[in-house]
Amino acid sequence: MSTQKMGLRELKKQQTRENISHQATRLFLEHGFDKVTIADVAEAAQVAKMTVTNYFPRKEDLVFDLGEEFVQSLARTVRRRAPGESVLASLRRAYLAAVAEHDPVIGFSGPAFARMIDASPALTARLREFHDEREKALADALATETGAGPDDILPRVAAAQLGGVHRLLFDETLRRTIAGQGDPEIAAVLTRYIDAAFGLLEPSLGGYAVRPTG
Repeated sequence: MSTQKMGLRELKKQQTRENISHQATRLFLEHGFDKVTIADVAEAAQVAKMTVTNYFPRKEDLVFDLGEEFVQSLARTVRRRAPGESVLASLRRAYLAAVAEHDPVIGFSGPAFARMIDASPALTARLREFHDEREKALADALATETGAGPDDILPRVAAAQLGGVHRLLFDETLRRTIAGQGDPEIAAVLTRYIDAAFGLLEPSLGGYAVRPTG
């Protein structure tokens, strides 16, 4: 198959996925997550039910269509940190940039979306799973980056501390969004919280996993 044909095929798949996600989000916001079925989403997107589940195996994943991006975000930042930069510094830098951009991956989702998540036990449970998966991915990346052995607990301890800070900041973003605060106001508060939270970790993790220079 030619590169052009493969490109068109992948584009078609991406468009189908985005259409399903868009229609699902619209229905969830209009009727509530628990009242909308996979069949409703398939009908709105004009695809078969199996097509929906092929792209989104779980109904909750229709809401969290950025789930994979969320799970891999911290590990990816660690792997891409600059020479001379510690893990803590790279994650702090990345979070400040995401706050400035009002990035939906860190919780800037809008009040209607945030309230929908908060109102659904299934969605809040799935969100907790994503947080856990993100922490595990970060621990694996730290182990690889530092050459830690399977019995070395340090990467998991560091990931638990760093993941905990990110979870707290995400929850704070969601809470303030539900309360009706606008993105600029939330961003201003988060910037202060980032300084406090990451500053608290500085004594223990400030020199951890600094990428070698040269």
